[in-house]
Amino acid sequence: MEQSEARAAVRPLPSGVPAARRSPRRHSVRGQILDALRDALAGGELIPGEVYSAPVLAERFGVSPTPVREAMQQLAGEGAVEVVPNRGFRVSRRSERELAELAEVRALLEVPVMLSLAEAIAPERWAGLRPFAEATAEAAAKGDRAAYLESDRTFHQTVLGLAGNQQLVIVADDLHRRAQWPLACGRVTRTADLVADAEEHMALLDALTARDLDTVESLTRAHFAPTV
Repeated sequence: MEQSEARAAVRPLPSGVPAARRSPRRHSVRGQILDALRDALAGGELIPGEVYSAPVLAERFGVSPTPVREAMQQLAGEGAVEVVPNRGFRVSRRSERELAELAEVRALLEVPVMLSLAEAIAPERWAGLRPFAEATAEAAAKGDRAAYLESDRTFHQTVLGLAGNQQLVIVADDLHRRAQWPLACGRVTRTADLVADAEEHMALLDALTARDLDTVESLTRAHFAPTV
C-alpha cells in the first residue's frame, strides 16, 4: 500500500463526514477507515436506513474506494450495514427487541464471569482498574458520547481480561460493540444516562473489592439493561 494513501487516511476531514475521534489504533488504511466508521455508527453519525456510497465516502476520507468497501463489507458481516447493489451500504435498522436480546446474552456471558472474578481476584487489585472507570466518568460528564462509548468498552475489556480468556474478551466486546449501534428510532443516549452508567462502573468496582456477590450480580445485570 502506498505511503501517501496511508497518510491521507488520517488527515482532517471536511465537516459532516464521519471521522475517527481518537488516535488511530491500526496502521492499515482499511483498519483506520473501519475504526472511523465504527465510531460514526456508535455516535449516530451514520443514520439507520440511510444508504452511503463507498466512492463518496472514499473521496471525503481522501483514500481510494477499495479500503472503504473492505471496511463496509466487514461491517456488513457484523450486521451493522446491508449491501445495496449498485448503490452502496444501508445502515441497518435495529429494534428495541434486538437491543434487549443483546443485553440478555451479555448478562448470560458476563454475570458468571464477574462472580468468579469477585471470588478469585485479590481485593487490592481492583484499585488498579479505577482509572478506567474514572475515564468513563470524565467522558460522560462532558457529554462526549464517542469518547464514553470507547472508554466504556475499554473498561469492560480490562475487567474481563482478568479472567485470562482472550476468546471471552473478543466475544464479549463484539456483543458490546453491537449494543452501541444506533436504534432505528434514532434515539440518542442523554448525558444523564451516560453519567449514571459511568457511576455503575465505580459501584461495581466497590462491590468486587468487597466480594459482595449479590451486589456484583445485581449491578452487572442492571448495567446491561437497555436505557428507556
